[in-house]
Amino acid sequence: MEEAARGRLQGDVRRVILISPWARNTTEGKPSPKNYPHWEAVVTGLSKVGHEVTQVSCSGEPDVAGASRVNDLPLDKIALLMKTCSTWASVDNFWHHMAWSLGQPGVVIFGQSDPLIFGHPENVNLLKSRTFLRDRQFWLWSQTPYRTDIFISAEEVVKAVLLSIGRRR
Repeated sequence: MEEAARGRLQGDVRRVILISPWARNTTEGKPSPKNYPHWEAVVTGLSKVGHEVTQVSCSGEPDVAGASRVNDLPLDKIALLMKTCSTWASVDNFWHHMAWSLGQPGVVIFGQSDPLIFGHPENVNLLKSRTFLRDRQFWLWSQTPYRTDIFISAEEVVKAVLLSIGRRR
């Protein structure tokens, strides 16, 4: 699947929605508590309304079913994709900071980190509730338990991604 995704990305990517679904593992090697658990439902929802979704990841990260995938792209290639895609969506990882530096707004899914501290107002910053925020926002993620109940629904993410496409045109 990765070769097919690379081929599409070398062509017209303006119809493609990019996702960066994972944050870096904790210092202990555990998956990050920032990782959104409903990506497959998001991809299904976007596919149903005619969008292609491409997962941009690092080797070894899990696949998101229904998305094509490219691995280990250099930053200049990621920047080009961000500039030419329909929009992008990510968890609270480096993507939204890079996109901000490029002037390319998208969608960021927050769970326990505060978008008022770590987000950029140009993006659609999704947070289910401030009641789920960590007490110590700058504390180690390895000290934070993973919880699926703190994240916004897949339907709300799909709506936000579609809104983001409209904002970028």
